[in-house]
Amino acid sequence: MTRVLLSTYGTRGDVDPLVALAVELRALGADVRMCTPPDEEFADRLAGLGIESVPVGPPVRALMRPTAPPTAAELTRYRAELLETQFDVLPAAAGGCDALVAAGLAQVAARSVAEAAGIRYVYATYAAVNLPSPHHAPPPRPGWPEPEGADNAALWELDAQRVNAQFREPLNAHRAALGLQPVDNVRDHVYSERPWLAADPVLGPWPETAGLEVVQTGAWTRVDERPLPAELTAFLDDGPPPVHVGFGSIGPAPDIARWSVEASRARGHRVLVSRGWADLAVDDCFAIGDVNHQRLFGRLAAVVHHGGAGTTQTAARAGVPQVAVPLRVADNPYWAGRVAATGVGAALDGPTATFETLTAAVDTALAPETRARAAALGAGIRTDGATTAARLLLDELR
Repeated sequence: MTRVLLSTYGTRGDVDPLVALAVELRALGADVRMCTPPDEEFADRLAGLGIESVPVGPPVRALMRPTAPPTAAELTRYRAELLETQFDVLPAAAGGCDALVAAGLAQVAARSVAEAAGIRYVYATYAAVNLPSPHHAPPPRPGWPEPEGADNAALWELDAQRVNAQFREPLNAHRAALGLQPVDNVRDHVYSERPWLAADPVLGPWPETAGLEVVQTGAWTRVDERPLPAELTAFLDDGPPPVHVGFGSIGPAPDIARWSVEASRARGHRVLVSRGWADLAVDDCFAIGDVNHQRLFGRLAAVVHHGGAGTTQTAARAGVPQVAVPLRVADNPYWAGRVAATGVGAALDGPTATFETLTAAVDTALAPETRARAAALGAGIRTDGATTAARLLLDELR
């Protein structure tokens, strides 16, 4: 039996796509285990699906505390500790496996572990902006200052230098202990020469770039069969479609949630507020926890969110207009830009947003022509990305 180790570190947006891939691999007869953060919700989800989980690193919820985000020094320490933990845990987790699929740059040790074990290595990312290209600048990396005034090539070079400064020395020390040659460019080593892009080709296409062979599979999602809570269904049935305001694992910039609610109500819409990891709350709003977005989003007037890959994909597939208000973190600004570029909504820069600009964005999202574009885009969103990736991996292994 083919055995595959899947590994990532991050929030639900990082873990859920790999869960979708794991489910498809198992359906095709492979045995799968997953390395994830040790947070209870991830372990419970995998246990419920019968997938073996291997905890790696500190709980990720502790890093996402909304009141006091980690400092640059704390993030540097976390990254260093995570590298050491990966070299401690991944070799045993990869034992007996035929392939290791790693998602996210935080998986710095994964390729070395795969090399030492003599097994197939695949790097996957969920957004084109994470891969080097002259067509876009690198995404903001938490804890590192954003450079300004340089072209994209120079920004990618600076990005590589920063990754090297954090990881090259300890990575090469571990590689030497494993009998492996040192690497010069840690980032590109992790990405490999043939990375996989788990993003929808309509919503987040890869711009063809010389020197990098990117395999775009489509986004990795799985069908969510959970019913909506009875009280939420009753709320939806009791009036016109509401606006959904939620920011996932991200704590939004001050006042963003309240302004979103006020702007939506000023246009005559009811509002749902998703509490998320930040335990978001707005007075006099119907608040919800973890619910099935695939069922919910199709019943909404619009979705106001943080620009996460999963939320953007789910809203696009549902054909619902969006307002993306990201912090300058990871790929969130990229997905916000894709919302605006495809005409399915509006995008703002979270730290500089005002009530006036947010109100204008809500107006754009609620316009009939925006809903028509969102519906048209949704009809073209693929749903077979995880199946495509699973078949591709197993075909290559065979």
